[in-house]
Amino acid sequence: MNRPTIASLLLLTLLGLGACNRPEATLTPTDSSSEAASPTTVTTPAETAPAVAPGTRVAQDHILVPGQQVGQVTASTSRQQLADLYGEANLQDTEVHMGEGFMEPGTVVSIDNQPQFTVVWLDASRSRPLMARAFAPDWQISEGIGIGTPYATLQQALGNFQIYGFGWDYGGTLSLEGSQLDLYYGLLLLRAEPSQASIDAHPDAFQATLGDRLIPSTDPNLAQLDLRVTDMVVYLNEPME
Repeated sequence: MNRPTIASLLLLTLLGLGACNRPEATLTPTDSSSEAASPTTVTTPAETAPAVAPGTRVAQDHILVPGQQVGQVTASTSRQQLADLYGEANLQDTEVHMGEGFMEPGTVVSIDNQPQFTVVWLDASRSRPLMARAFAPDWQISEGIGIGTPYATLQQALGNFQIYGFGWDYGGTLSLEGSQLDLYYGLLLLRAEPSQASIDAHPDAFQATLGDRLIPSTDPNLAQLDLRVTDMVVYLNEPME
C-alpha cells in the first residue's frame, strides 16, 4: 500500500462524522488505486480451528489487526464466508452512508442482538471488504485502543502525535504519522472528541483547539477536555476505482 497523505486519509475515512450535529463531509475519495492492499498473510481462527456452529466464537474473538483482520474477517472474506463464520442470523445487510450522498453496501455483524461492527464492502456483490467500522466498545487493537479509550491511554500508546482541531467535519481525527503507531498509518483511523462537561468547564481550552489545523498532542489545552475515542475505522483493502 502506497503511503497516503494526511489529506487523502481524511478523504478515505468517509465517516459521515455526523456526531455532535456537525455537517456531513462533502469531500469524495481521490485514491484511484484498483488493487487491494497486500498485508502480511494472516491465518484466521476459522482456517485452523475445528468446525463449530457459526457465531460461536464471535463473543470471544475481538482480534483487531489493521490491514489484516477484524475478528474472523480478513481482506478476502466474502459475504457468504461472513455468514459461514458468524451465522446468517447474526448479519443484517444495509446501505452505509459515506457522505456527500454516497452509499456503499454494508453488513452489520451482531451477536445476541448486539451490533459488534459493520463491514463496508468494496462492491455491490459483497465479494471483499473495504473496511470495518461502528465497533462495539469491546473491540480494541492490541495496544488497548477502541471506542471510549481516554486521552491518557492514547498518549501512552501513541507517544507524541497530532490531532485535527475541533469544530469542523474532520475535527478530532488523529494523525498516526510519526507516532508510535506509525505502522498503522493508512490502515487505522481514529477520532476523539471532548465531553460536553469538559467543554463547559474549560471553554477557553476548547476555543483554543478549534479549527482546521493540526494540534500537537502535547498542547496543554487538550489535557483539559476529557477526550475519548468516538470513531474507529479499520481498513482491510484499498478502495477500488
